[in-house]
Amino acid sequence: MSAGTARAGLPVTVEDQGEDRGRYLLDREGLLGPLLLLPAIAYIAALVGFPLVLAIAYSFSDVIVADQSIDWVGLDNFRAVVKTPNFQNALRNTFLFTIVSQVIVLVMANALAMVLAADFRGKRLVRFLTLLPWTTPIALAVLGWLWLLDNVYSPVDWLLREAGLLGPGTWLGPMGNVYWLSEPSKAQLVVLFVHIWRTLPLATVILLAGLTAIPQDVRDAANVDGAGFWRQLVYIRIPLLLPIMAVAVLFGMVFTFTDMTVVYVLTRGNSDTHVLASLAYFTGVESGSLAQGAAIALFLFPALVGIAVLMLRLARRTETN
Repeated sequence: MSAGTARAGLPVTVEDQGEDRGRYLLDREGLLGPLLLLPAIAYIAALVGFPLVLAIAYSFSDVIVADQSIDWVGLDNFRAVVKTPNFQNALRNTFLFTIVSQVIVLVMANALAMVLAADFRGKRLVRFLTLLPWTTPIALAVLGWLWLLDNVYSPVDWLLREAGLLGPGTWLGPMGNVYWLSEPSKAQLVVLFVHIWRTLPLATVILLAGLTAIPQDVRDAANVDGAGFWRQLVYIRIPLLLPIMAVAVLFGMVFTFTDMTVVYVLTRGNSDTHVLASLAYFTGVESGSLAQGAAIALFLFPALVGIAVLMLRLARRTETN
């Protein structure tokens, strides 16, 4: 090494100088950090940045599948899309599915995380089964629900019929079948249920990690002071879990806002269950109007950015306090 060589009074070689220079670069955190992040930044820019720029260019043009020449039309696509009943219905469904599902998921995830944090036999198996809906590919999982809720051969209808809840004289299905995916109100409930079923495991795991990270001495002090379950929940667990809840809600909202697989597989683009993501696909790809499809897809981009900024600020402020 050049340092040892210099101390020994020996001449410093070119190889020693190169080795010292390389070690000096590795010790500089300000240079090493960006170098390590560069591959990830390049990957994200290629995977997300280029399609985003292309979608923005399409949304301000009149490009279609048959003619992909980009001619500037300004905000005409946004004005035309906003006035359509399909867009207004999809916008309402997007907010409805997202807000209602995340409220239910947040309540159920807290309860489920507290149950899974306790010690009982088979806890690891229960945790694995809880996470299973999230690890299953979304298209495969929704296909399973499509089969379970089939209008003619639904196993769910068969179980309800055997239990006496379906058939003449019953309120749920007097004709013998419920037709889960054909009637608009029931189809919307099914889509909402699948969104809850899909995002609940991830929120549960996130909250479970935060719950187990609460210091044991805080719990012991609360037990010594005689604080019951509800007092510990309101004054200890919920305040300490607020940053974790913000992260869980943020992930759930982004996934629900941008998901089109549930609607596409279950209802095949039924106008009563359309969300903005599915409407953008059917408008831009199925109908061939790439410009209007891109305008629909970009409509909630500012809203998603605003939600992400607010939730992250909330989490940071809670951690500071």
